[in-house]
Amino acid sequence: MANRILNSNRDFNMSDCTLCPRECHADRTAAKTGYCGQSVHLTAARAALHFWEEPCLSGKNGSGAVFFSGCNMRCIFCQNYHIAHGQSGKEITVERLAEIFLELQAKEAHNINLVTPTHYIPQIITALQKAKNAGLTIPIVYNTSGYEKVDTLKSLEGLVDIYLPDLKYHDSALSRKYSNAPDYFKVASAAIEEMFRQAGAPVFDPPVVGENLVDGEVSPRDISETSLMKKGVIVRHLLLPDCAEDSRYILRYLYKTYGDSIYISIMNQYTPLPQVSGIPSLNRRITDEEYDALIDYAISLGIENAFIQEGGTSSESFIPAFDCEGV
Repeated sequence: MANRILNSNRDFNMSDCTLCPRECHADRTAAKTGYCGQSVHLTAARAALHFWEEPCLSGKNGSGAVFFSGCNMRCIFCQNYHIAHGQSGKEITVERLAEIFLELQAKEAHNINLVTPTHYIPQIITALQKAKNAGLTIPIVYNTSGYEKVDTLKSLEGLVDIYLPDLKYHDSALSRKYSNAPDYFKVASAAIEEMFRQAGAPVFDPPVVGENLVDGEVSPRDISETSLMKKGVIVRHLLLPDCAEDSRYILRYLYKTYGDSIYISIMNQYTPLPQVSGIPSLNRRITDEEYDALIDYAISLGIENAFIQEGGTSSESFIPAFDCEGV
């Protein structure tokens, strides 16, 4: 049937889309769009080697990042604002997406990095199955806002090796104000639990050795460009202006829940872009003092498996060109 996408995991009804927690019931087969802003047709804005992820993902050769257009979160401060709102991208087939995966592997990408993939999960599953049947062997990274349905994530079991979710907020007032998602923490924390169930504790090749110390370096443990994550979960948290208390809660929650079984990426790269110029609470960068205080708090909790960022990362130069390269 034209309104369904079939795969070995699940029969997805795209004419009544409930893939994500928004459950907007859009008929995406009729050229209509859901909250994500996308129809049933795959659209991507970039597919290229990407060097700005955590060191164990980017490595020496880069992560094979595929940036999909649209987003089910659409945070007001998003660094990828143009693609999140569907303003950039090229329509491609599932067959072409499978080819892209294989092309990135041929370029010696360390992994396939699916960036904002939620609203295209059925098509991605089919493309991954095709690519794996044709020789795709590198790890698959699922790079997401964290706003995911557990039932939908279950369809990815056995296909995704590394989960890279955000855990953006605990405070529902913040998640409502900035992402129109007052249920964000409840939904995202349940999603991360499912991701951990699937991926388990981190696995590196070669294995990581040495002390796990947050010491002010980009990588707190000796995870060099030659030590790459093959399986596991890295939860990202971006410090926002005047949100230190919420950030401390997120770190406490993650460490209490998962201990050293996941990695936490504590990010300072928030960049105020033009769309937030009229929002005083977001229209400034994070200070060194704010970020250092959060890192000190992480150390006081006992967090060791973490990535932290050096100064100067809040820059528009860290936003790639969404010019359909590789698509």
